[in-house]
Amino acid sequence: MKLVEPIIAFQSELQQIRRDLHAHPELCYEEVRTSDVVAAKLTEWGIPVVRGLGLTGVVGIIQNGTSGRAIGLRADMDALPMQEINTFAHASKHEGKMHACGHDGHTSMLLGAAHHLAQHRDFDGTVYLIFQPAEEGGAGARRMIEDGLFERFPMEAVYGMHNWPGMPAGAFGVCEGPMMASSNEFHVTIRGKGAHAAQPHKGIDPIMVAVQIAQAWQTIITRNKSPLDTAVLSITQIHAGSATNVIPDDAKMVGTVRTFTTEVLDLVEQRMRVLAENIAAGFDAEVDFAFKRNYPPLVNHAKETRFAVDVMKAVAGADKVDDQVEPTMGAEDFAFFLQEKPGCYIFLGNGDGDHRDGGHGLGPCVLHNGSYDFNDNLLPIGASFWVRLAETALPLAR
Repeated sequence: MKLVEPIIAFQSELQQIRRDLHAHPELCYEEVRTSDVVAAKLTEWGIPVVRGLGLTGVVGIIQNGTSGRAIGLRADMDALPMQEINTFAHASKHEGKMHACGHDGHTSMLLGAAHHLAQHRDFDGTVYLIFQPAEEGGAGARRMIEDGLFERFPMEAVYGMHNWPGMPAGAFGVCEGPMMASSNEFHVTIRGKGAHAAQPHKGIDPIMVAVQIAQAWQTIITRNKSPLDTAVLSITQIHAGSATNVIPDDAKMVGTVRTFTTEVLDLVEQRMRVLAENIAAGFDAEVDFAFKRNYPPLVNHAKETRFAVDVMKAVAGADKVDDQVEPTMGAEDFAFFLQEKPGCYIFLGNGDGDHRDGGHGLGPCVLHNGSYDFNDNLLPIGASFWVRLAETALPLAR
């Protein structure tokens, strides 16, 4: 790998920052301490800071030369509402909160790039460092946009990066077009008529209606959409009844829908509603159908993806770059940024967990698992990539 030498020398400090953030996780829109740490480091390194976008977001501004060109680099900061089962020294000190997705590492890698860019400024233009809150369900990217991110900090492209367990440590993965799915949820209540379970003819059984709807919905995936389009419809909860001899008044179904395009999502939502309402009507029941669109599909722009791939190869070597990585049905609110600006989102391999200190949990080192920990060996790799991407995008006149 062709890493930036001063960043390698700075790795121990980046590790201290990362492990401090890991030990003090904060949930979406509660990232007060985290934002304070980020802002203090940027200020210490002579980088102007703007705070308050997205409530707890931080934007650092590094300028050099005379060019009016600018790019944005984004890291997310929030943790998850889950219990950590690791017991090593930097495990979470906050019950029920954990950096189980590596946002502590993302923040630290961008801080490493900020430190180097501020010291060396081997570029011509402006690099905006976007430290975003509330990726985990809070749509912090959208909130920052609504607060004027792209008006106050005009940039021609924006880039993001996420560690990816299971991919070899230090390897890069990306693809043009859809790379992550939209995230959507539904909440359906079927209203029937309660009765004694021994006299079902005197009621309207909402459970049987729910079963019919659940089965019919799967035909949307297999018979309504094109087989070439990807979609997932998962019912993850069914709640009904309280006794063995009572037909309840209502039944509830909850779940998620994932797609790579808005057109497929429109089709799935429309067919779900039609089937639910008409099946319920066929049984003389009523239905309340609620469908919430959380995050849109994350779609990488072709030009920016090809550019990012070239930088990845320059940093890690062509053998460590997969530019046709398999997309995932997971979701990411960086998708909101890519709806507003050209850009690219990148995976950086986190390995299989061999890097973890003694005292880690017995579970796998995968995202959203209580045994997860970010691989600190990635800190100089991710930071070097950010630096080389900025320097290549905004080259100095030679």
